[in-house]
Amino acid sequence: MNKEDIILDIDKVGKTFETSRGPLKILSNISCQIKKGEKVAIIGPSGSGKSTLLSLIGLLDTPTQGVIRISGINTATLNEKEQALFRNRHIGFIFQSFELISPFTVEENITAPLEIGGKTPKPAELNGLMKSLGLSERRSVLPQTLSGGEKQRVAIGRALFNQPALILADEPTGSLDRNTGEKVLSMLLEAVAEARTTLVVITHDESIASRMDRVFELRDQSLYERS
Repeated sequence: MNKEDIILDIDKVGKTFETSRGPLKILSNISCQIKKGEKVAIIGPSGSGKSTLLSLIGLLDTPTQGVIRISGINTATLNEKEQALFRNRHIGFIFQSFELISPFTVEENITAPLEIGGKTPKPAELNGLMKSLGLSERRSVLPQTLSGGEKQRVAIGRALFNQPALILADEPTGSLDRNTGEKVLSMLLEAVAEARTTLVVITHDESIASRMDRVFELRDQSLYERS
């Protein structure tokens, strides 16, 4: 694997939390490399540390040991303000619970990361994304008027619109029924492929994992790639 092709490099990463009963090790000596444009699933049972790992990759938490590099940048060298800026420019998030901003319209939710980063949305790009996600007729409504599937499509649009190098999705269809979930997943995969963005999905669903380029399993605090 060429160095310039690697978008995400996780090198001997571990995470331990301090509790009232003493240290609790969640992740230990995790290493993997993911190339630009790959679609990757990380699976494992509840409580195995999947969401913890995603938080580390997304710079929402810091490893106890090891290094995470994104686009060749050692994220441990960034201070808190630099991490926030890096996260805004390079990482998109999709959560199971949507995490939309209630007072914002669909359009405002999608453009929020770009505007937080001090950039002006381009109407043509916004219109194209809205159309591809089937949201053109819903752009001016508030999130509470949307169905679950529509809310997740807004979340996908928000994650994609800033053209991040990496999208992290935590159980992106977990709050949806099977039929809606499959439609939303197909839309996500098509949008990611068109944008040539790298996707890392946390899931317990084997049918989702089967649609990815590579599958890693998290067990016994470590990460193993399926052959």
